Amino acid sequence: MRIEERAAPGGRAYPATEALMAATGRVGEGLLDDLAGEAVAGSAGEVLEVECPFTGEVFAGVPLCAPEDVAGAFRRARRAQEEWERVPFRERARIFLRFHDEVLRGRDEILDLVQLETGKARLHVFEEVMDVAIVSRYYAHTAGRYLRSRRRRGVIPLLTTAVHHRHPKGVVGFIAPWNYPLTLAISDAIPALMAGNAAVIKPDRKTPLTALWLVRLLRRCGLPRELVQVVCGPGGRLGGPIVQNADFVMFTGSTATGREVAAAAARRLVDFSLELGGKNPMIVFEDADLEAAVEGAVRACFSNAGQLCMSAERLYVHGAVYEGFLSRFVERARRVKLGVGLDYGFEMGSLISAAQLERVSSHVEEAAERGAEVLAGGRARPDVGPYFYEPTVLGGVGEGARLFSEETFGPVVSVFPFHTPEQAVELANATRYGLNASVWTRDLRRGAEVARRIRAGTVNINEAYAPAWASTDAPMGGFKDSGVGRRHGEEGILKYTDSQTVVTQRLLPLVAPVLGMGGETYAGVMSLSLRLMRRLPGVRGRW
Repeated sequence: MRIEERAAPGGRAYPATEALMAATGRVGEGLLDDLAGEAVAGSAGEVLEVECPFTGEVFAGVPLCAPEDVAGAFRRARRAQEEWERVPFRERARIFLRFHDEVLRGRDEILDLVQLETGKARLHVFEEVMDVAIVSRYYAHTAGRYLRSRRRRGVIPLLTTAVHHRHPKGVVGFIAPWNYPLTLAISDAIPALMAGNAAVIKPDRKTPLTALWLVRLLRRCGLPRELVQVVCGPGGRLGGPIVQNADFVMFTGSTATGREVAAAAARRLVDFSLELGGKNPMIVFEDADLEAAVEGAVRACFSNAGQLCMSAERLYVHGAVYEGFLSRFVERARRVKLGVGLDYGFEMGSLISAAQLERVSSHVEEAAERGAEVLAGGRARPDVGPYFYEPTVLGGVGEGARLFSEETFGPVVSVFPFHTPEQAVELANATRYGLNASVWTRDLRRGAEVARRIRAGTVNINEAYAPAWASTDAPMGGFKDSGVGRRHGEEGILKYTDSQTVVTQRLLPLVAPVLGMGGETYAGVMSLSLRLMRRLPGVRGRW
């Protein structure tokens, strides 16, 4: 039955969701109304309904924007950016350090809100809270260093000076997904804002409230109101206008949609950064600590119900320990605690929607029909909630199944044996994706050697994904069909800037005639100068 056919008379929330909200008292109609007021107003007066995956019930509404509303948001943000660009780094940093503190102080409220919007387990939401705090602190302390103007070598010592400047792009358009609505709505925007840009953020239609909570908090911490605009609506309606108005586009989502974003941005000669899909491998060697590897596999495969671009969907285990590992892993997967609650009592929450449940179910059913063995899970759990699905482990998945090569984006993993390091690397790389990988071994030298041979943007040794994600000083992104560009570190802020070089030439020009020289004499003198400079330390990198 469609949601609008099940609407509760006189109310916008259903009893089950209202009971969840009332259990803590932190999210109520007053907060939801306040958040709706932070969004860009839709010109048509339409409402975008927000569903709680725990219950399948609508519990909030926000203004639904049209393409012309997006254009208006960019105009307002562009005016605000002109003033923001002149604000010193130390003033920008104060805002984001205050934001860091306030996110942690208000974590219970935002934890409730994200759980209500996504159906996540609470601990998986807390990972997002930590990420936002870490990124805020990191760029507050490093942006000035990364972006300060620098002297560069001029062509002729003493006579030529060069200065390299960084300028903000202008207004950056962010198209964020639903699976990590806290992190991906703001953690990419923080370096853009610290670099002097404005931002127009389009959260996924399923999770607008989280982005609005973040923007409301930023404004309370001192960020100019018009500098960040949030437009709410489906990607098919608003994604194109975002790309058509932005000076830079940051997109996180599927590879198919990422290609469309890249093509549209390229037609405008606008730069972009894309983090896309993954079919990530986890490799367990014969010398691995099996108990630790089993717990690591649970985190790698089932965090956020597998709705994580960095999660492992392919598990390769050395033949010498394959049976021992598999029996432990299957038993542990069966014990993963599913449930609904705004607390830390459950290990795994819900899938986001009926469509996602259908995708996961169809991948598992097709693989089983083609001969795969379901070793654990493999069932929806409507007794827990409308979109719950059990942690699922499969063996014998054949190449013809979608589960073998396509991203499932659910709590499902296929397990395979291997026998040599070379075979493990070959299997890990046998995909069009290359986002994340995990290697488990007590031999850290071998782990590092194998990691370097895996064609993935991040590789974790003896952990699933968290160290690569949380090491904010190191760049993160994908190889192959998993993306273009990087977030985090120096690359994560420089991409939001344009480079400018200003060169001053003193006393002598670089073109003939110089002091009355003819062309031939000039060429001879300059050739001799170049030969001399080639031999001098400190100037070999110049002409």
